[in-house]
Amino acid sequence: MAKTVTSRIGILNKRGFTLIELTVVVFLIGLMLLIAVPKVRDTLLNDGLTSAVNHMVNTGGELRSDAIRNQVDYILRLNLDDGLVYAYPADATPEAIEDIRKLAYRLPQGVRMEDIYRFGGEKTTEGEFGITFFKKGYVQPTVLHLAQKDSHFTLIFEPFLSRVRTYDDYR
Repeated sequence: MAKTVTSRIGILNKRGFTLIELTVVVFLIGLMLLIAVPKVRDTLLNDGLTSAVNHMVNTGGELRSDAIRNQVDYILRLNLDDGLVYAYPADATPEAIEDIRKLAYRLPQGVRMEDIYRFGGEKTTEGEFGITFFKKGYVQPTVLHLAQKDSHFTLIFEPFLSRVRTYDDYR
C-alpha cells in the first residue's frame, strides 16, 4: 500500500504548488497593486467623472470646516474653460492666489464643467466662477453640472447643509 503525503508549508515537493498557495499569491499581488499604484487603482475602480465629483464634494466639506475653524471666508474658484479647481482664503494677496492657482486640481481628461448656476443669477458656461464659503458656516447656494461623454452629475451646494448633494443626472 502506498503512503499518501500531505504538503506542509515551506517544504518543497515534486508536485508543485497547491491551488490554495497559488490563489493566495495572486490575491496578494493584486492587493499590493491596488494599494501601491494609485493610477491603476483609479483606473480600475473609478472613472474620471466619479473621482472629480468626489474631489468636489470633499473640497466643499473641507472648505466649510476650514472657514468655521479659522473664522475666515474661503473662495472655491472654478475655471470652466481650463477645468481647474482651487480654493483660497478671501483675504489672500494676489501673489498668494497666483501661487495657489499654479497648484490647482485639474479635472480628469474628458470631464468638463458644463455650467454653474447661482440662485438668483444667470447660468455661467465659460470663464471663472467663485463660490464663497462663509466663516459663519454657510455657502452661496450654487448648482454645478459635471459631464463626461453621456454621463452627467449635478452637485448642489446648499447654504445651510454641511454636505454637498449629488445626483447622477442633469437637474
